Amino acid sequence: MQLRNIGYRTGSLAILAVVFVAVAVATSAKGADDVPAPTHSSQTWPQWRGPHRNGLVDGGTWPATLDDQSLQRLWSKEFGPSYSGPIVWDKFVFTTETIEQRDEAIICLDRSTGKEVWRARWPGAMAVPFFAAANGSWIRATPACDGQRVFVAGMRDVLVCLDVQKGTEQWRVDFVKKFSAPLPDFGFVSSPLVDGDDIYVQAGASVCKLDKYTGDIHWRSLKDQGGMYGSAFSSPMVAEIAGKRLLVAQTRTMLAGLDLATGEELWSQEVPAFRGMNILTPVIVGDDVFTSSYQNKSWLYGVSSSASGKFDVHEKWSAQVQGYMSTPVVVDGHAYMHLQNQRFACINLRTGDRT
Repeated sequence: MQLRNIGYRTGSLAILAVVFVAVAVATSAKGADDVPAPTHSSQTWPQWRGPHRNGLVDGGTWPATLDDQSLQRLWSKEFGPSYSGPIVWDKFVFTTETIEQRDEAIICLDRSTGKEVWRARWPGAMAVPFFAAANGSWIRATPACDGQRVFVAGMRDVLVCLDVQKGTEQWRVDFVKKFSAPLPDFGFVSSPLVDGDDIYVQAGASVCKLDKYTGDIHWRSLKDQGGMYGSAFSSPMVAEIAGKRLLVAQTRTMLAGLDLATGEELWSQEVPAFRGMNILTPVIVGDDVFTSSYQNKSWLYGVSSSASGKFDVHEKWSAQVQGYMSTPVVVDGHAYMHLQNQRFACINLRTGDRT
């Protein structure tokens, strides 16, 4: 199954969540042209960019082509505007919407039928700077789910935790009130990351680690001044780099590796971008980190550590390839990425060359 949000612009943007099913997979094998499709274990899509936050689905057998014969619509639902990606856990699909430029909502749907199971709604809409307003001011972050709880980031820098079965609110954190932080000009854009008993967010003019059961904040790091260059467009990653499992976060001005237990900054690297528009989620390939910024370049940075535990970051290459909003998918050492000029490119991550 593949699920996605499709936006259509009329007077406003309507979001249509559409579920398709690949049919006759077991009998449609066509030899070498077929590619893997999801196994049972990979049929959840619990957060931004999937189970591993890398945009990839593992296992199974896909039909060689996705056409009307092999891909059929099961159901569709129309919602208010949203930039969130839908997520899937077991029998549920979750998506969000902005209602009448005033409220935000998360909706739980039955995965098989599209029938609404529950919804939760709260005041949350806000205006964004004039140069971004043409692209909409609706809810942006993709929710995350651990099977029992779903975590939703609201535009006004609020993180809400709800029960998966009934939509009952378990806790919420208002980062503006909690830290007396400025409201981010573009809203809460970064998508939350669930890792074990913890949840990581880029909110409150900082990066925060929270207890997913209570919403208690364990640490706060990489504080900024808020406003136009505050908060973040990017979303964090957890990965093992240079022998240590850590959090990789991209702010409006830099990449950084943070200690998971303490939030200590282990390494950092400046990433210049027009108006601080570092939007891509960091792409981790072994001990390397790839990113691309608006109206600037693409870079691959290598991260290493010494016997004493000190980290070092160095640029492996840079290329005059400008990414924008879409984070690339990496397959066999090649990054497949949408560019600012509305083209699609394949970049060899070893050399930085287009292929």
